[in-house]
Amino acid sequence: MADYQLPDPVVRTTGAQELARDLVVVPDRNVQLVPNIGVIGGTRAVLVVDTGLGSENAESVLAFARDYANGRKLYLTSTHFHPEHAFGAHVFAGEATFLVNKAQAEDLAIKGAGYLTMFRGLSPTVAGRLEGAQVPTPDFVYEASHDLDLGGRVVRLQAVGRAHSKGDQVITVPDADVLFTGDLVETGQFAIFPWFPPHDTDASGLGWIEVMTRLAAARPRTVVPGHGDIGGTQVLEDVLGYLRELRDETWTRRDSAMSQETIVEEVRAVLTERHPEWAGREWIDAAVACLCGEHAT
Repeated sequence: MADYQLPDPVVRTTGAQELARDLVVVPDRNVQLVPNIGVIGGTRAVLVVDTGLGSENAESVLAFARDYANGRKLYLTSTHFHPEHAFGAHVFAGEATFLVNKAQAEDLAIKGAGYLTMFRGLSPTVAGRLEGAQVPTPDFVYEASHDLDLGGRVVRLQAVGRAHSKGDQVITVPDADVLFTGDLVETGQFAIFPWFPPHDTDASGLGWIEVMTRLAAARPRTVVPGHGDIGGTQVLEDVLGYLRELRDETWTRRDSAMSQETIVEEVRAVLTERHPEWAGREWIDAAVACLCGEHAT
């Protein structure tokens, strides 16, 4: 993780963007550690996708969702267990049913406390946002997929397998052809690989490529990434193309007698030259290390 001072990751619910009938996104405004947050409505209930980092952000999101629901039942889900996506869910307790897939529930239980400590160490501002934050416990856990009936609209929650994390899930709104990806997709930056051996080695570059291949083949009309600008199928294809580049450049060198340190340096140089405008260059090293490990097995 980077050790520089991060901007205040505050969620601002003003300026929510309508993507379809009864479906809005609170955009991240390209602020680090602020996710794109979805609010999806049906005639009987409303589903919130991700909470923002910590209690205060989650309280803002809950207030927005409560007003938006206007008496309808509330549900909450998180795209994966990382703190800016899920570590505000405790604020929704008693007001919304929190549901996730089994692998994500395991991530929360096993790794949640460690990630809370790690994120608090990122900067004083982030630590302040996490004051009083708790690792949440889901109310409902599903296995592979779950169709949530909001009334006149069914939303599909689907576990995709190891990629950015072990418990990644995507949320699909079929009638609007909208896909929420979480951090499987970010726009304008290099893919975030949370590869922190020996503490967390669940990220999988090969799994990620398989997941993105399936998602891109479905060609959704609208894609809401975990961070960055909303787009269409091209957003998925761009991430898939980068992951394939990353794999190929890493494995070509891994097949030689080159040291991993040299592989990292060379791949970083190649990819930053190809994508000079992208942010998050610090994640290339972890991605290369992850793929070197997968090549070995």
